[in-house]
Amino acid sequence: MKSIQQFIAAVLLSGAAGLSSAQGYPAKAVRIIVPFPPGAGVDIVTRAVSGRLAEALGQQVIVDNRAGAGGILGAEVAAKAAPDGYTVFMATAGILTVIPHMNSKAPYSVERDFIPVSLVASVPSVLVVHPSMPVKSVKDLIALAKAKPGEINYASTGNGTLPHLAAEFFKQQAKVNMVHIAYKGSAPATTDLLGGNVQVFFGNMLSVIEQVRAGRLRALAVTSLQRQAVAQDIPTMIESGFPGFEAGTWFGLLVPAGTPREVVGRLHADTAKAVRQPDVQKQLAGQGATTIGNTPEQFAAYIKSESAKWAKVLAASGVKAD
Repeated sequence: MKSIQQFIAAVLLSGAAGLSSAQGYPAKAVRIIVPFPPGAGVDIVTRAVSGRLAEALGQQVIVDNRAGAGGILGAEVAAKAAPDGYTVFMATAGILTVIPHMNSKAPYSVERDFIPVSLVASVPSVLVVHPSMPVKSVKDLIALAKAKPGEINYASTGNGTLPHLAAEFFKQQAKVNMVHIAYKGSAPATTDLLGGNVQVFFGNMLSVIEQVRAGRLRALAVTSLQRQAVAQDIPTMIESGFPGFEAGTWFGLLVPAGTPREVVGRLHADTAKAVRQPDVQKQLAGQGATTIGNTPEQFAAYIKSESAKWAKVLAASGVKAD
């Protein structure tokens, strides 16, 4: 009986300590782990929001880029962090809804290791090619790929990431053969595309739109349901002959499982406040991103529905883990 009483006392003391910690939160700098390199879409969104989030929290917010393995490395670091609210994870759609289905050995579980805080922003992808490519439309690209099977390389931000699956879906629908070249994020993929080492990329709009505007890349289509206000001259994949082709990405904040509920609530409130700031919305909208800032419950439901959608795409594509 004594041991049971001691256990109950320990649990109560732990809960009280957690509540006390939450009430004093935040007492120091907060770190946001970004699982891709600087310049990637998720990095751009994080840095656009981090300043306003720091103001709301009243503490410094540090962006910590942990690139590698298509985002798995950063996810593992975040999952193993102390659940105290001082390490936050800015995850991508692929990390939360694709990798868990294709890699049974992934060192994290979305359900077990994380608590959703808020969906921060969404952004469509853009099918871009190197300007040296003799194509001006999706139809032209298909014709060239069929004339040169296996000779055109396409970039992705890692095996199983959404740019990879978007390209695989395109290959299936267009019945073409292109070669997959995986990178550790949008920035290195875009760099190699600019250098002509790869020819095609379904890059998120945040990462490639400035290169398109400068004429260093050529945009053939966007993967959203409608044309984007910041790029009205770029047709959709649907307009280009692919009904129902939608393959945008999104970014959201999570914390390690076990983080006190009060801390999650504070992070959500301040994140929602940050993404509502006009300067943040204007900056991201100018690059094709839409800010969101929904509740933890809404974000959790969205992760679940998106996970089910991409599980079906993976089953049809046959994409496997490295």
